[in-house]
Amino acid sequence: MKAEIKDGKLIVEIDLQEPTPSTSGKTLVIATTHGNQTTTAMYDGQPITIGLNAYIRKLKKSQAFALGIPVNSNMTD
Repeated sequence: MKAEIKDGKLIVEIDLQEPTPSTSGKTLVIATTHGNQTTTAMYDGQPITIGLNAYIRKLKKSQAFALGIPVNSNMTD
């Protein structure tokens, strides 16, 4: 993960990963810091710490079929 302050905005860049079921199984995680990570970006002389989870909802197989999306094992019945 990379973080920087640019034009008064915190810009965070993180690699996407293959969708992985969340702990609860309700969503699929597509990017995560795996907890809080201290960055080299600074605010008022202090390093910024970021904890980030990006996810998508799990599609039901019937929803995927209706949308023309290939059905896979990460989908619910």
